[in-house]
Amino acid sequence: MLSPVLLMVALLTVLTVTMESDHWTADQQEKFCTWQCLKFTLQWPGSFCLGLKNSSQCRIPPNIQTWTIHGLWPSKAHTCCRCWPIFHSDLKELDPELSQLWPSLLKTQSSFLFWKDEWIKHGSCAACVEGMNSPLRYFQICLKLRGRFDIDRALEDAGIKPSCNQSYPYDKVNHALAPVIGDDPDVQIQCINDEKGREVLVQVKIPLSQNLTLGCHHKEDQGAEPVPPQLWHTFPGHPCPQDSPVFYFPINHDHPHQPCD
Repeated sequence: MLSPVLLMVALLTVLTVTMESDHWTADQQEKFCTWQCLKFTLQWPGSFCLGLKNSSQCRIPPNIQTWTIHGLWPSKAHTCCRCWPIFHSDLKELDPELSQLWPSLLKTQSSFLFWKDEWIKHGSCAACVEGMNSPLRYFQICLKLRGRFDIDRALEDAGIKPSCNQSYPYDKVNHALAPVIGDDPDVQIQCINDEKGREVLVQVKIPLSQNLTLGCHHKEDQGAEPVPPQLWHTFPGHPCPQDSPVFYFPINHDHPHQPCD
């Protein structure tokens, strides 16, 4: 049994840690809750593997046939709180939907580790907004956004279908997606170059305001991200050139890193 003196020391220690924790939280909010814009990013599994340095590590689960979520990223904010853990049980009710719409495409990373990484890097920053202030709420919002931005249907309705031989003018792709993702200049339709130098559709970045309305134009959120490049998204996608044909490769589950070879 603790002596009165030791008990008092223990209580003071707990109180001090609690007060410091509260102060740290306030500091974190002041530092990281100033962002106003987010980027909701969707990726096309059929060409994702082309951008990996070690393409043999790529895998596409057999059930994946559509565009998948890459992430929801607050602008100019990164890894705001490593102290907020996430467990697989937190996402139990969302697991089937997340596995379908937000799978890992890497052999070295399970889907949960992918989600955990996105939560630590980006979700902890998005948690400044009440509707995303927990792992469950953050991922629920991401899934709702995926339903809202149905790129698969928009492209299919415009007659743009995955093919190894057929290419499409950039304007046709942009026109097909505009009703869904908007024609804001901050929208990025991204391509990647294959071994033959072809421009291949790979990713779409959609700007959103804090309240998740389409488009965001806050000067403080513009410009380079204030984080080391190795910690940010270094996937080699680039804006699709408007004067080049765009290819839309099919998903190849057996040879994901060589979808058209």
